[in-house]
Amino acid sequence: MAETQSHKRAKGKAPGKTEVPISKNRRLDSATKNTATEIERNQQNLGKAVSRLKDSGRSRKVLQVPQNLMPEAAKIMRQKGIGGTVKNLSGTKKVSVRKNK
Repeated sequence: MAETQSHKRAKGKAPGKTEVPISKNRRLDSATKNTATEIERNQQNLGKAVSRLKDSGRSRKVLQVPQNLMPEAAKIMRQKGIGGTVKNLSGTKKVSVRKNK
């Protein structure tokens, strides 16, 4: 399925290279040496995006979602046991998620 213009725009704003390969023939939307960034606009795909962040091996993980999905995204990150940041697409709000032990 083709990327929407808003997804391409958000991916381009994120720091680092875009479409960075990770294991199992998957790709991160954007990544630097220490930071992995995923942009996800659909609620049903949040779990997949969180799994990609978990498998990225980067120390900082950022999930960008529409503002109305921020609480759900934070909940899924806690359930999957990873810490990181959940930001809205414009970057004006963010929520830090602590890693479950």
